[in-house]
Amino acid sequence: MPETAPTYRYLDAEALGRLKNLSLAARRVVEGFFAGQHRSPHKGFSIEFAEHREYTPGVDPRHLDWRVYGRRDKLYVKQYEEETSLRCYLLLDKSASMGYRSPEQKLSKLEYASFLSASLAYLMAFQHDSMGLFTLDDRIRERIPPRQGSSHLQLLLQKLEANQPGRETQLARNLHELAEFVKRRALIVLISDLFDDPQQIVAALKHFRHNRCEVIVIQTLDPAELTFPFDDITQIEDMETGREVTSDPLAFRKAYLDALADHLDQLKIGLRSAQIDYVLAPTDMAFDTFLGNYLTRRMAMSV
Repeated sequence: MPETAPTYRYLDAEALGRLKNLSLAARRVVEGFFAGQHRSPHKGFSIEFAEHREYTPGVDPRHLDWRVYGRRDKLYVKQYEEETSLRCYLLLDKSASMGYRSPEQKLSKLEYASFLSASLAYLMAFQHDSMGLFTLDDRIRERIPPRQGSSHLQLLLQKLEANQPGRETQLARNLHELAEFVKRRALIVLISDLFDDPQQIVAALKHFRHNRCEVIVIQTLDPAELTFPFDDITQIEDMETGREVTSDPLAFRKAYLDALADHLDQLKIGLRSAQIDYVLAPTDMAFDTFLGNYLTRRMAMSV
């Protein structure tokens, strides 16, 4: 990995030190439920030609295409697809609601999700897996297709550094658009607060499953969103639409918690029926603790 990596905000050196023994778990997340199927999650250099891509430091130079170099005076690598190839797409929700942070928390939901994204990207790059990054709000913003190599990892980290909360969420619509883009089997990791219609979200993620993709959903929520500890609030403003609602504080709390419970139930039931792995990541849990626990559990499931 590049020596400059610790300078990136979201690539925490101490946290990576605690995660360093989880490289096997990260591999199992990538391999996951593909065990026993006809394709493997590894990008290789044998069997069937797939594409050319520009050479990046860290890629074995034995796979350079010298004929292309002679024509273009630029280094390209020949990539081949084994019977079992997989790419990973990291989908990061950057809609306005992801900017929320209650006073007791150190990180907003987007910052927390960015730490998770950077750590996953680092672990997968360490394993020579391909990782791409797509950021979403009312449309798809960043579009960085999966690639290998340390320079590609740095590109992802730079984009995460510059990422800011965007506009109103259109999560389901964006997911459908991306599912049309992902033509080959892949691992899809969605990190979002999932503040969109739950049935539409599930339907969009099923679109990936229809394309034979493995899907992992990490829902990132602030603890205040889970408990609504506001006893003196009489007016609430939607972060995305600016709409304000006025009501009795107790009525507010009950209506909100009932609606949240129904929202989460619909998500969990729908995702479970689609064989999509769902996990909740509250922002008061250290992100490396959450990720370590989750990767270990995935590793145990795949044994």
